[in-house]
Amino acid sequence: MAKSKTESASKTETKKVENNAGFAFGKENYKWMLIGLAVIALGYILMIGGGSEDPNVFTGDKLFNFQRLTLSPILILAGFVIEIFAIMKKSKD
Repeated sequence: MAKSKTESASKTETKKVENNAGFAFGKENYKWMLIGLAVIALGYILMIGGGSEDPNVFTGDKLFNFQRLTLSPILILAGFVIEIFAIMKKSKD
């Protein structure tokens, strides 16, 4: 009798594995991956910042401002953390 319970349990586990064999990630994982990519892209866009009209004039206040030196790297790192979370999150499917 114990043998039949383990056999039915292993058959159930086999069915679960066969059903999830299609995709490595679920819908929610892909949603978090896209959010992470958007945050990374926003960080790089903010790092571009503004430029100088005249290439011979150096304006340090535009180059060394909060947006480029602090905010952009924080957003890029946050985006990579979101990507790691999206990969490691167990799918509910």
